[in-house]
Amino acid sequence: MDYAQIGILVLWIFLFCYIIVASIDFGAGFFTLHAKITHQDKRVNHLIARYLNPVWEVTNVFFVFFFVGLVGFFPDTAKYMGTVLLLPASISLILLSIRGSFYAFENYGPDTKLQWLAMYALAGLFIPASLATALTISEGGYITKHGDHLDLKWAELFLSPFSWSVVFLAIITVLYISSGFLTFYASRAEDWRAYKLVRYWFIFWGPPMIAMSLFVFLTLRIQNRAHFLTAVQDYWYMFVISFICFIVALILTLARKAHGVAFIMVILQMFFAFFGYGISKLPYLLYPYVTIDHGAANGAMALALIIAFIAGLVLLIPSLLLLMRLFVFDKDYVKGKK
Repeated sequence: MDYAQIGILVLWIFLFCYIIVASIDFGAGFFTLHAKITHQDKRVNHLIARYLNPVWEVTNVFFVFFFVGLVGFFPDTAKYMGTVLLLPASISLILLSIRGSFYAFENYGPDTKLQWLAMYALAGLFIPASLATALTISEGGYITKHGDHLDLKWAELFLSPFSWSVVFLAIITVLYISSGFLTFYASRAEDWRAYKLVRYWFIFWGPPMIAMSLFVFLTLRIQNRAHFLTAVQDYWYMFVISFICFIVALILTLARKAHGVAFIMVILQMFFAFFGYGISKLPYLLYPYVTIDHGAANGAMALALIIAFIAGLVLLIPSLLLLMRLFVFDKDYVKGKK
C-alpha cells in the first residue's frame, strides 16, 4: 500500500466519522422541528437537547480535517472540484453558518421561535443534500473540459435521476442514523415516552433508505457503468454484509432489545456500504480526470500529512468518546438529573 492509498484511507475514515456524528446532529434538528409542529415536543425535545448541548460544537471538526486533507494529499482536486463545486460548497458553508447561529439563538435566547427552529432543522437536511452533489459529480459525465477551462453541466445535473437519488439517499440516511441513535439514547435514559416516538421514526425510515440505496445503484449503472460493475462484481459481499447489519438492527429494534447493539449494527451497516462504495470507486476521485495516483502529493509531503492526520484521528476519536462518556452517556446526565 503506497502513500496515496494510505492517504485516501485516512481521509475516508475522517469522512465516515463525520457522516455518523453529523447525521445524528442533523437528524435530531429535524426531529425537534417535527415534534414541535406535531405538539410532541414535550415528549422528545428534552432528550434531543441533552445530546446536542455538549456535542454539536465538535461535529464539523472531522469535515474540516477531511477537506484540508483532500486538498493536501491530492492538490488536483482543488483545481477540478474547487471550480465546479464553488456554488454547492458555498451553499453548504452558508447553511452551516445558519445552523450554528440559530442553534445558539434557540438554546441561549429568551424564547424559542418556530422560524428559528425551522431554519435550524431544514439547514441540517440541506447540508448533506448539497454535499452529496460532490459524490454525484465525481462519478463523471457532468464536467466538460476546454483546455484549462472547466464547465459544469448544470442542466444535466439537475435533470439526472442519479443526482436526485443521491440527494434523497443522503437526506433519508441522516434521518435513519439519527433516529437509530435516539432510540438507543432514549432506552438508556429510560425515557419511555420519547422512546416510543423515536423508535417509530427509526422503523419508519429504514425501508425507504434501503429502497433508495437500490435506486442509486440502478442509476449508477447508467451514470458510470465501470464503477457499477466493479461494485457488484468485486465488492458485492460488502453490500451484503451491510444489508445483514440492517436486518439485525431492525429485528432488535422491533423486539425492543439490545438497542446499543442495534446502533452498532447501524454503524457497521454504514461502514460496509460506505467503504464498499469508496473502494469500488478507486482509483478515481473524479472520473475520469483525477485518480489517487495522478496529482497526489510528493512522497515527503504525503508522509508528513499521513502522520499528522493519523495523529489527528488518535486525538479526535478518543476525545469524542471521552466527551460522550462524561456527558452524553453519564448515568445521571442521560436521565436529566444534572
